[in-house]
Amino acid sequence: MVAAVIWDFGGVITSSPFEAFNHFESERGLPRDFIRTVNSTNPHDNAWALFERNEIDAAAFDLRFLEEATALGHAVRGGDILPRLSGDVRPRMVAALNACKAVFKVGCITNNVQTGHGAGMAGTSDKAAQVAGIMALFDAVIESSRAGVRKPDPRIYQMMCERLDVAPADCVYLDDLGINCKPAAMLGMRAIKVGDVDQALAELSAATDLIFE
Repeated sequence: MVAAVIWDFGGVITSSPFEAFNHFESERGLPRDFIRTVNSTNPHDNAWALFERNEIDAAAFDLRFLEEATALGHAVRGGDILPRLSGDVRPRMVAALNACKAVFKVGCITNNVQTGHGAGMAGTSDKAAQVAGIMALFDAVIESSRAGVRKPDPRIYQMMCERLDVAPADCVYLDDLGINCKPAAMLGMRAIKVGDVDQALAELSAATDLIFE
């Protein structure tokens, strides 16, 4: 039985920031997926992790990311990465969210930063308003920068279950990162790793018995 559908934001509701990272890398002549490599090195305590838990500010992130990137062979400032975080909204995923909301409880767990950019935020006023409208659809939202805990820490999934008053086994969870799907699955959720919209909606349809366009 499905009682709730829980969504990641960046890479699920919006296009993946990794696409923007790859474009940045191409512009700068960096190896493909270099930014992703920096972010995945020492993933629990690096600049990215600290910033998403709101343990450092933007200035400290800028310098700490630069140190970490330089140690891996290329000098990249954290401040150059932040504007690349907000992706484009995927209308079909928003439509699916609305369809799920009509039947189930819906929640959002997003790793983000409190700087006007990030997975659950946007860098322009028009996009910010669009994102705010989508966020208002959820019955509960947990942002890492406000909660002080980030995925893949199992606590953040448990927090969402408590807020929605549902058991993990009665939840479907969507995320574009396997590392974030794993703890959800270990708690008993039906985890869907989002590769593209068609694949994600097909799996969500199978899990919920809903039909999506």
